[in-house]
Amino acid sequence: MSYCQTKDGQIFYQTFGDKSNPALIFSNSLGTDHTMWQPQIDALQDKFFIIAYDTRGHGKSDAPKGSYTIEELGEDVITLLNELSLQKANFCGISMGGLTGLWLAIHHSERFNKIIVSNTAAKIGQESAWQDRAKLVLEHGLESIASSAPSRWFSESFVVQNGDVVDRLTKNLSNQSAEGYSACCQALAIADVRDGLKEIKLPILSIGGELDPVTPVSDAQFIVDNVSRAILATIQASHIANIERPSDFNKIIEGFVDG
Repeated sequence: MSYCQTKDGQIFYQTFGDKSNPALIFSNSLGTDHTMWQPQIDALQDKFFIIAYDTRGHGKSDAPKGSYTIEELGEDVITLLNELSLQKANFCGISMGGLTGLWLAIHHSERFNKIIVSNTAAKIGQESAWQDRAKLVLEHGLESIASSAPSRWFSESFVVQNGDVVDRLTKNLSNQSAEGYSACCQALAIADVRDGLKEIKLPILSIGGELDPVTPVSDAQFIVDNVSRAILATIQASHIANIERPSDFNKIIEGFVDG
């Protein structure tokens, strides 16, 4: 178990595989932690040096007081790269992690080879809805939203057929820090990188879930339409595509990083 010190707390991370292999860092979605990437870690650690971390306010990472910004989420990744003495890495983020990846592509392109953003948007949802959710969680805890999470995360058929996976993720959400979750909601409320997409010169893979009600394929397409070196891939999955369709997801990201 390893921790990286940022200016206002510690970020928990784990590494897998040989450090001489190309580095690939994974960034989790809101309300999850680094363990959401286990299907990717299992499949890819022989080929890549994998870094999986808990976004601030999540998992074993600290939840600093106050609201967060997308800049802070991004700078945490740069601090982690510095901690590991990695000059360059590949990055894969989903949902909130994907938006973090877009911010990094705009502001720290020199630190990355390729960036994968899955089930995300350059602006996710509406500010008022995020503020309402942040308030709800602070007042009533994460149990207040945990029961409805599977319908946002997964397709109906996946929920029916994979109850153990869904239960584990739902329980994990309930056990997260309400303050950390709320602070990340406030970051998402104001995060908007649409105007910066034209500046991105890195190769970007934008993955859309064909069944995703949160960030539909049109959001993934918007990224491709506005980034000069972006390509689109779609998966027959809902919002947490890497868990719903792990082999498809692994094949797509491995092909992109290798290619």
